[in-house]
Amino acid sequence: MADVIQLLPDNIANQIAAGEVVQRPASIVKELLENSVDAGSTHVQLIIKDAGKTLVQVIDNGAGMSETDARMCFERHATSKIKTQDDLYSIRTMGFRGEALASIAAVAQVELKTKRLTDEVGTIVFIENSKVQKQEAASAPEGTSIAVKNLFYNVPARRNFLKSNPVELRHIIDEFLRVAMANPAISFIFYNENEEIYHLKSGTLKQRIVGCFGKKYEEGLVPIEEKTSVLDIHGFIGKPEWARKTRGEQFFFANNRYIKSGYLNHAVSAAFVDLLQDETFPFYAIYLTLPPEKIDINVHPTKTEIKFEDEKSIYAILRVAVKRAINQYHVAPMLNFEAEASIPIAPDRDDWTNKSLKTQSSFAFTQTAPADPLKQRNRVSRDDWKELYEVLNQKDSAQQSVMISNDDEELLDIEPSTQKPVVQVHGKYIISTIRSGMIIINQQQAHERILFEKYMELLDASATYSQKLLFPEVVNVSGQDFEMAKEILPEIKALGFDIDIFGKGSFIISGVPAELLNTDIKQLVDEIIEDYKNNYSVEKLSKRESIARALAINTAVKPGKVLQEEEMRNMIDELFATSTPYFSPGGKPTIITISSDELDKKFKR
Repeated sequence: MADVIQLLPDNIANQIAAGEVVQRPASIVKELLENSVDAGSTHVQLIIKDAGKTLVQVIDNGAGMSETDARMCFERHATSKIKTQDDLYSIRTMGFRGEALASIAAVAQVELKTKRLTDEVGTIVFIENSKVQKQEAASAPEGTSIAVKNLFYNVPARRNFLKSNPVELRHIIDEFLRVAMANPAISFIFYNENEEIYHLKSGTLKQRIVGCFGKKYEEGLVPIEEKTSVLDIHGFIGKPEWARKTRGEQFFFANNRYIKSGYLNHAVSAAFVDLLQDETFPFYAIYLTLPPEKIDINVHPTKTEIKFEDEKSIYAILRVAVKRAINQYHVAPMLNFEAEASIPIAPDRDDWTNKSLKTQSSFAFTQTAPADPLKQRNRVSRDDWKELYEVLNQKDSAQQSVMISNDDEELLDIEPSTQKPVVQVHGKYIISTIRSGMIIINQQQAHERILFEKYMELLDASATYSQKLLFPEVVNVSGQDFEMAKEILPEIKALGFDIDIFGKGSFIISGVPAELLNTDIKQLVDEIIEDYKNNYSVEKLSKRESIARALAINTAVKPGKVLQEEEMRNMIDELFATSTPYFSPGGKPTIITISSDELDKKFKR
């Protein structure tokens, strides 16, 4: 019987390795940028086309390569970082496995131009499917330019698994920011489709953070610094009121290498306990410096997951350092006692930030009806109240029955809201009676449901209506958020916003829906982008649903808002006119019922 085991051809072996190293265009961006950093570059350019599927190019002014090195760098396990076994445990550079360029060249067409300072001419290498097609001397500036074209051209199945361009671009931006944040002394420029997205000049860490995420971060950063015998910690944390709804702006670096660590993230979260609103996450950029032999960075192909020799000590030191920074700079949020009189002196934890108190506006239900397209809405009349309320006791679904059904099968006999008493409790809940007992409505979550369906209808309407602002607002956002906002600009306009691009990283808002005139427009736009990032970017919701939900959540009344009787009755009427009155857009219940029998049991009757 003939032998069946044989060595794989180099191009096939490289394609297999590429499955680990090259997962998407962002993987190439990470490898090439890190190579430029290791080459001692002071200026690096990243050029992207078609979200990296057509072109990823990195140009630097680093050390460059000789003619031989330019060819050797594409061989598997070829590296300048490791010469002996001991070198594995003292690595301080970024790339070192020696598989990245070989893997990239196996699934793309690669053109390399490089020149050292001491050389008169440079070298150009063109490689395709792991085979060198051309290598010759050529005129080139000092440094290296490497262009990766037509990714996965020879592996169409892999290309089909790539996400849409906006999603892939966001992954590229994430990798770019991680490398840029780790190296503030290096200037970086990022071009997407010939448009400059980032222009980061060399400077301090604080200047780099502001350059990456916008000028507004300048006033929200708190320095953190701790020196111990185990490790040194430095960096910045964000003030609690600047916490976001997504985790994207949280960075750990170990010896200037970006890492992911749920364990260390828990240490930071523990230091912020009771200072943040629920489901929000603080900004931080924290740099850990420790002996390289105390960590193992080769436990994952992307080298973002590492092992520490003494994790427990690092956890404890990090938690104390963050807590000390919070206390030292007095950044614990303060209550605003001059806010609306209806806000309780001792609010719940959800209201422990200036941000939440600021949003408790006097937004009235009598003013929430959007413009003309919604006047055609098929609303139910008060005569239909009984029919709508009867559904409360029907077990149409297991989920609804848990929240709104009683043990008995008696239909709830509800008359129009004008014929039943309504009362507000603690500025949060509306209580009304039903024949079998009582209902309790969460006013914020109910209002979110009402507004969500109104905004969904606005997005479907052909005409839009906008109220002009006396003074247009200019909104500045980070490069990442700017690209994301451009994706949803048509939908934002459909909601009644008169908004246009106003230069790089800026939008100008000349008009808003009439009912939002008294809203903080800049904060609202920021929240819409943030919610969109949190939902649509991870493909939980459609683009339209994500935007409508973001706007509804951020314009709904907040706890502490005192409602007049007419407003409460309007809310009940409008809630039961929606298609899904029992749950908010986020899936939280809007209504619970308490039967008379349950009340009797409480009073031992």
